[in-house]
Amino acid sequence: MAFGQDFLKGFFGSDALKTYSHASKTFLTNGYELAPRSKFLFHVYFTINTQQVPALKNAFPSPDVAQVGLMVKTVQLPSYELKVETLNQYNRKRLAQTKIEYNPVTLEFHDDGGDLVRNMWYNYFKYYYKDPSQKYDNVTSTNGSMAAMMQSPVGFSYNNRDIYDNQRTVNDWGYIGEAYADGVPGAGPTTSKPPFFRDIRIYGLNQRKFAEYILINPLITNWTHDTYDYSAGNGIMNNRMTIRYETVKYYTGAVGGVRPDTNVVGFADPAYYDTVPSALARPGATQTVLGQGGLLDAGIGIVEDLQSGGVAGLIGAAQKAGTAYFTFKDKNIRATVRDEVQQGARNIIRGSLPGAVRGAIGSTTPSPHAVGLPTPNRGQLDGIFFPTPPRGTTTPPFNPGS
Repeated sequence: MAFGQDFLKGFFGSDALKTYSHASKTFLTNGYELAPRSKFLFHVYFTINTQQVPALKNAFPSPDVAQVGLMVKTVQLPSYELKVETLNQYNRKRLAQTKIEYNPVTLEFHDDGGDLVRNMWYNYFKYYYKDPSQKYDNVTSTNGSMAAMMQSPVGFSYNNRDIYDNQRTVNDWGYIGEAYADGVPGAGPTTSKPPFFRDIRIYGLNQRKFAEYILINPLITNWTHDTYDYSAGNGIMNNRMTIRYETVKYYTGAVGGVRPDTNVVGFADPAYYDTVPSALARPGATQTVLGQGGLLDAGIGIVEDLQSGGVAGLIGAAQKAGTAYFTFKDKNIRATVRDEVQQGARNIIRGSLPGAVRGAIGSTTPSPHAVGLPTPNRGQLDGIFFPTPPRGTTTPPFNPGS
């Protein structure tokens, strides 16, 4: 009996296979909350420790700190390795967790012409190691230098050998373990070397919300400059950085409307982002009646501006009305509405009819899948949804002033 029912259900049509619209409950409800995030919607901010290291304020003014994150081309999210040991309990295998390892993260930067990213690396290099602080050919290492206290008093020639010199010009090389102000008069007591980066914040953006990953106390473990290549005519230069970090914090929330950079640090700051809406998004700027930015949107916007009251509302209503006037000047609105409704009707029909009939509608040639079915053309559909006016009459053009 069950076999016969299954056979009949499959023969006459099964409800197992449905259209894509049935997935809308999964991916479209609650503001696309279950829809996957896009890879290209992200923002990165580097928190350089200018509070504990005042000398970094000269090397990184406030605008430069915010712009460093804008140069990030790709960024890898944190990953973890959990150490689990297998124990033997009377020949029964038991698993015991011991510790967690934070795997390195790699970031790739654009090699910008303003040397912003290169200067960030040079200052980091100079902060932790004394090699770049030494002068060469009596030229001051001004590129990325933090303060005069970290400069060598005289020039140093790396080409000369000073192994047996009685008085060496420079003795400090390699990693600097002490704080940058140790031994400087008036600097006060220092007990440790503050980190160069307090954290690196990675924001994933989706539907006006952000998912934040904060890498605490990161240290650079690898820095790689790119390769110049005459044969790479369409290539661009990059810089690659690998970091280790102590832990990760997770946050989420709304991006924010007026000033998104308050929640997502450095994002959509008017100093670096063009916040003027596109012309396609302005009501009345698009030559459509029912579509986005069309005449209907302009009318709704004018009413809302007038209802809001005040001078700003009057100016907004006048702006939308003027935009719609110049957009639809000398345009046939009736023909525009007719085309849009026809296209909408065709889409409805194509979505509701079987596949064999769907391929025939909107086509002027017979469909090989619609055997024996008539093929309606554009004129037949126009007659269905918009009756043809009597011969001798014409559709008057739209005149906004009438």
